[in-house]
Amino acid sequence: MTFNPDADISNTRTRRPGRTAAIAGGGVGLLGIVALIASQLLGVDLTGLVGGGQQSGGEPGAGSTVLSCQTGEDANTQDECRMAGAQVLLDEYWETHVDGYIPPQLYVFNGQTSTQCGTASNSVGPFYCPPEQSVYIDPAFFQIMRQQFDASAGELAQLYIVGHEWGHHIQNITGIMADHPNNGSGPDSNSVRTELQADCYAGAWLKDAATLTDDNGEHYLETPTEAQITDALNAAFAVGDDHIQEQAGFNNPESWTHGSSEQRQFWFASGYQNGLGSCDTFSVDGSRL
Repeated sequence: MTFNPDADISNTRTRRPGRTAAIAGGGVGLLGIVALIASQLLGVDLTGLVGGGQQSGGEPGAGSTVLSCQTGEDANTQDECRMAGAQVLLDEYWETHVDGYIPPQLYVFNGQTSTQCGTASNSVGPFYCPPEQSVYIDPAFFQIMRQQFDASAGELAQLYIVGHEWGHHIQNITGIMADHPNNGSGPDSNSVRTELQADCYAGAWLKDAATLTDDNGEHYLETPTEAQITDALNAAFAVGDDHIQEQAGFNNPESWTHGSSEQRQFWFASGYQNGLGSCDTFSVDGSRL
C-alpha cells in the first residue's frame, strides 16, 4: 500500500525524542533479540528489559522535536514519514469509532531511547507504553524483521505493526486492559487475547484506511493489492510466538504471550474482512483462538 503523493499528512503529532538512554551490560546479539522479541514483541510493558537498561533523568520525550512530514510523497520515500502518515489515518479512524477518543503520542526514534516502560530499542521492537499513552517505533526494526524473521516487511506490513500498537492504546483508554489484566503466559492467557485483539484492530483499520480522505478530498492511500495484503499476513506470521521460538530452537506454548503465527494471521484477517465487530477475543473459547 502506498500513499497518494498529493495527500496532506501535515496534521501530525509525530515526534523524535530529544535524548537517548544507555543500556547497561553491553549490546544485544541475535539470541538476545530472539529472546526479547519472543517475550515482548509488540507488547505493552518493557519494564526492566534489555540487560538492566538505565534511564536518564527527566520525562520521556523531553526536548523532542516534531517531524516535518507534509505529503503522501514524503510518506512513500521516508520511513519516519510513513509512520507519521499512519498516525494521521489512525487518529481519523479511531475518532469515529471511540467516543471521547484521546490520541496517543507517537515517537519515531533511532537506536534507543528511554521511556517510563524501560528502554526502547530496535532489538526490542515497536511497543506501546500505557503510563505515557505513547507508541515507540524505530524503523530499523523492519530491517531486523527481514534479516532475522523471514518477513518482507513492506509498506502495508509496516502499517499493520503501527496499527497493532494503536490497538493497545484503544484497549488502554477503553478499559479493556483494566478489565482483562495480565494473568501470565500461555495459549489461553489474557496476554495472548490482548495481542490477538490488537491484530484484529489493525486489520479493521487497514480495511477502511484506503477510504479515508484529507481535507481536500484526496484519498490518503491507494487501495492495497493482494500482494500487499499477503505481505501483511506474512508479517503477522513472522511475529507469532511459535515461529519466533522455533528460530531459537524450541516451541513452548505455555510461554506464549502473543499467540501463534496461525492465530495472528487469523485475527488480522478477521478484522480486515469483518471489521471491529469481529474483534472480541475475550469472549471466545480458548480452543477457538
